[in-house]
This record gives sequence, C-alpha cells and structure tokens, in this order.
Amino acid sequence: MKLEFIDICIIIAFFLVSLAIGIIVSKKSSANSSSFYLSGRNMPWWLLGVSMVATTFAADTPNLVAGLVRSDGVSGNWVWWAFLLTGMLTVFFYARLWRRSGITTDLEFYEMRYSGKSAAFLRGFRAIYLGVVFNIIIMATVCLAAIKIGHVMFGFSAATTLTYASLVTLAYSLLGGLKGVLITDFVQFIIAMVGSIWATWYILDLPEINGMANLITHPNVQDKLDFFPDFSNTDLLMGIFIVPIAVQWWSTWYPGAEPGGGGYIAQRMLAAKDEKNATWAVLFFNLAHYALRPWPWIIIGLASLIIYPNLESLATAFPDLDASFIKDDLSYPAMLTYLPAGLLGLVVTSLVAAFMSTISTHLNWGSSYVVNDFYARFINKEASETQKVIIGRLSMIAMMAAAALLSFVLEEAKFAFDLIIQIGAGSGLLFILRWFWYRINPWSEITAMAVSFTMAVVFFINSSELLGLENQLLGELQNWEMICMNVLITSIAWLVVTYLTEKSELNTIDTFHAAIFGQESKFYNFQFKTIGFLLGIVGIYSLLFATGKLLYGELGIGLALLTVFIACTAGILGMRKKLF
Repeated sequence: MKLEFIDICIIIAFFLVSLAIGIIVSKKSSANSSSFYLSGRNMPWWLLGVSMVATTFAADTPNLVAGLVRSDGVSGNWVWWAFLLTGMLTVFFYARLWRRSGITTDLEFYEMRYSGKSAAFLRGFRAIYLGVVFNIIIMATVCLAAIKIGHVMFGFSAATTLTYASLVTLAYSLLGGLKGVLITDFVQFIIAMVGSIWATWYILDLPEINGMANLITHPNVQDKLDFFPDFSNTDLLMGIFIVPIAVQWWSTWYPGAEPGGGGYIAQRMLAAKDEKNATWAVLFFNLAHYALRPWPWIIIGLASLIIYPNLESLATAFPDLDASFIKDDLSYPAMLTYLPAGLLGLVVTSLVAAFMSTISTHLNWGSSYVVNDFYARFINKEASETQKVIIGRLSMIAMMAAAALLSFVLEEAKFAFDLIIQIGAGSGLLFILRWFWYRINPWSEITAMAVSFTMAVVFFINSSELLGLENQLLGELQNWEMICMNVLITSIAWLVVTYLTEKSELNTIDTFHAAIFGQESKFYNFQFKTIGFLLGIVGIYSLLFATGKLLYGELGIGLALLTVFIACTAGILGMRKKLF
C-alpha cells in the first residue's frame, strides 16, 4: 500500500508534536528522579486516567481483540473483560491507599510493609524480574504488532518498522519523563480513538460489507455476535468465561489489571494530586477501557470474517509475509489496507500513537524500577539525582533494544497474553490481602513468584512441540486447565509458607498501619466500598453491552441497559463522599 502526500504529512506532524512535547517538558522532568518518574505528584485525574487508557491501547490490542472475535466470537473478549472486577477493586479499595503511601514506585511498598533482608531482596529481585524481564516481554508483544502492521500496510521489513517507531518513542521518553509521557498520551488517545472510529465507519461502507445490518446477518458473522459463549460447549465456556470471571480476575497478575493495583497503574496513582484524583483517575480508566473503546475493534474483526474468512485467505492476500505471522490477529491491519488517502494517514498515526504510548509508559515505568528499586537501593546509595536520571535513560535504551529483538521470536498476540497470565497466576490473592492481613511476609511473595513461574515453565514445555503430543508429561491440557492448576498449586504453596514463617517485625507493621490507615479501621466504610464496587461492575458492563445492542439494532434492550448504567452512575455519585 502506498502512502499519499497527505498521509505522510499527518504522520510527520504527529512525530514532530511528540518530540516537541518531550523537549518542552525536559528541563523540569530532568530536575530529579521524582520529577522524571512522578511529575512532581501534582497531576489531575483526567490526565492520569486518559494516560492509563492510552497505555493499554497498544498497537497489539486491536489485533488481539480482532483475533479473539474471529476465533471465539464477541464473547471471546471475556478473557480480558473479566479484569473489570480487578479494576473496580483497585478503584474502591486500593487507589486511596496507594496515594497515601507516598512511595515512588510500587516496589518500594515491600520495605514499607515488610522487614528484614528478605524484604530488601524481594524489592531488588522484582525490580529486575518485573521492570526488566517481564517488561521486555510485554513490549515485545507490542513490537510484534508493529511488525505485522508495517509489513501488511507498507511492505516494511521488521527491522525498518521497529527502527522508525522506536527511535521517535525513545527520543521523547528520554527527554520528557513521565510528564512528557502523560501529555503525549492525551494527544495520542484522541488521535487513536478518532482514527479507529472513523476507520470502522468507512469499513462498514465497503461494498463487501454493505453496512451494519448486512454485517450482522452475514452467514460468516451470525454465530459470532453473542455476548456470552455457548453454554453447551464446556471447554469454550470454561476457557473464555467461567475461569476468567470466577478465578482469573482475583488470582492472576497482569499488567494494567493487577489485583490491588500495581505497575504503571500504581505509578499514575502515585503521581496524582491527592487521593481523590487517584481514585477518579482509575475509575475513568476502567470506564473508557472496558465500555467506550472496544467496539470499533470488534466490528472490524467481524467485518474481516467476510473479506478474509479464514487464515488461507489472509495468506493468499499477503504472500510475502512469513507464514509464522499468518494468524487471526493479522486481520485488523489487513482490513486497514482498504482505507483511502487521508484517513489512512490518520489511522496509521493512531496505530503509531498506540505503539508509542504503550512503549513510552513501559520504558518509564521499567526504568523507575531499575533506578529507584535496584541501582539507588543496592548499587549506589549515594547516587545524585543527575546520576539516577542518566541510569534511567540508559536502561530505557537497553530495554527497547531487547524488546525489539525478542519480538522476532513471538508469533501471535494471544500467545503472549496467555504466557503472561500463566506467569502471574496464583499471586493475585496475595496482592489483595497483603494490605490487610499482616501475617503475610516477604517469603509468602517469594514463594508465590517462584512457584507460579516454575509452573508456567512446566506448562510451556508440556504444551510445546519439543516433547511432541505423545510425550506430554501432563497430557494435553486446555489453557484454562493450566491456569486453574497453577492458581491452586501456587496459592497452597504461599499460604503454607505464610504460616510456617514469621511475620514482619511489629514496629514495621505498626509504622505501615499508621501511614496507610492512621486512626481509621482497616475496614473503614467497607460496606459503602463494596456497594460502589458492585455498582461499578454492573454499570460499566451495562454500558458495554448497551453499546453493542444499539449497534446490533436492538434498541429496546440497548436503552434498558443504558438506563441501568445511568442508575449505577447516580448511585456512585450519591455515595461519593463515602467512596472518594
């Protein structure tokens, strides 16, 4: 596909704006590590909330959603829709606690909550494990999406695509720190949403699709429209609905949906002006992430079933693309090749924006771990603020290079999603309880991390082609079976270790309790928070499904669900003094 002059102008203009933002805020951001990673802790909720949404709008997210729709229908999205419960838990129970802690990164929590050398080890190890290793895996999935988009739409090689995209992202990330990331996220989110909605509108008008009414009655699409899976298909039901909604949301750690908050979500909460801004930011994020954003990707995924009904048709359309990349998640960039000049430039810019937003956040977040929780804590305790910023920038360059290289090994977004879920399985309940149950200690977390990772490796080897089907030690397991086994084994392991080892020193626990809860009970306003939690879940799911029903032309059900959303919103606002 050839970019016209107007397309190139739009893309270049966006690059220049992103670089300009980085340059403008660079002086303040470079003043010290707190400014570089937390923007002086004075950010408003709307900017933080949009940044969270923009970060999770990665270049691979539309590909993932379109791939899920093609393989399992609209209901296949429950594998990530279920994480709304995790998000609402963070909103009503944990956002205020994170902001109140006053720490720089969520890993600093370990030496605030726990005592002894084991707490220091846990903090340092997770700085590398999450901030470097895990972070690189996540960024590699985003780079994989960029490779597919670059090849399908422009015929770029993988190296060419990553070179162009990475250099600009690195430039403003190195210059602007978190503030630069937040401001560019705001611009990127607007471009990304306008681009995806406009592209969906145009694709629906293609002669092959011929409007929404024709789309939802097409034979290739009719059995993909349901919001819930077929209850007679046990494996499908368990894999995409029962396990995610009953087990996965509270038991697994996943970036952006950590039980109790964490990662770059915690970084945004810690950068908020105050506790109220932290809470509103996470609430807006969950509303936009689950209810407002998914439908353009879902519709394009459904439309792709008409133009590219199977993988063979995708392979025929892109004969020069390596066979390992011909997966269902290729359908989204494939559909964008139908866009005209001007709109194409905007959509390409929106995908570039999605890539840059996610990568810049992960670079800043990961380097904050490297600097604050490893380098300044264990390597050079006397490091100056200037040295910290320099080390942070060097770590960003190294992580970007490593993620780009790893992306050449990955094949499909869904594979990486499943791998990350497996590695984080079983530790979620611990993250939820550690704020309130003081029996939990560093060895509880070390055990959960070690056992979960070991089980993930065992399952990966068992299901890989290395052994062959006839040599699988555990037999052929479904992904949901592996998740449940990992959660059960990991949870038993860390609970046993929790009771066999000593809890942290009493003075550490008392200091933590005073800083986080003060004179309040740990369960202050618990009943109101529980009601808010439930109203948030029902309300956002109602808005998500109301949008779908209205798009399907089912006005009665759509308006009824919209009324439920409004009622839930009114309930939350009516209790806001108790909740926020």
